[in-house]
Amino acid sequence: MLQLAVFDLDYTVWQPEMYQIYGPPKLVRPEQPKKRRKNRPLSLSLPEGSKTIKDGMIVTDSSGTPITVFDGASYALSEINRMKKERSDGSLLAAISSRTDEPSWARQCMNWLVVDDGTLLSHCFDHVEISFSDKVRHFESLHRKTGIPYEGMCFFDNEEWNIRSVQQLGVKCIYTPDGMTREAWNEALEMFDMK
Repeated sequence: MLQLAVFDLDYTVWQPEMYQIYGPPKLVRPEQPKKRRKNRPLSLSLPEGSKTIKDGMIVTDSSGTPITVFDGASYALSEINRMKKERSDGSLLAAISSRTDEPSWARQCMNWLVVDDGTLLSHCFDHVEISFSDKVRHFESLHRKTGIPYEGMCFFDNEEWNIRSVQQLGVKCIYTPDGMTREAWNEALEMFDMK
């Protein structure tokens, strides 16, 4: 049974990666289009995956590039939240294993971005490992903190070399080169005979 779902952040949970953004994240109202067509209402569409704690606001970098949660990540984390409520025994946990270049920026994004079920991203995770050390060290730490065997863990990451190194511990790993998808989440459930 799946006991611990572990997610990388950059280009697995969200995009763009922290090293690709210009300056620290900020919570802003999206820019209004400059021109309005005659007799047409001004419509403002928010980027997909940009839901935040403040209605009508998005997270961007200093240049205005939106930071958004992948649909599959939002879906998987909402499903984990639902499963946690159904299994009130604490037998399912979620964690982060991230080597992001800007840990404080990542934490700020987690405090603003919201997943499909309305949960703040930072509240979706029981354990957070953010440091520039090897992902294997993150998993050793998660194993020590939770007591969960590696075989009860599943890891989602967009970097093949992270997948290869963590897999050696016995963790079931799913490569997500284009960000977290619903299919990747369903694959994990199948791996653990939960589908």
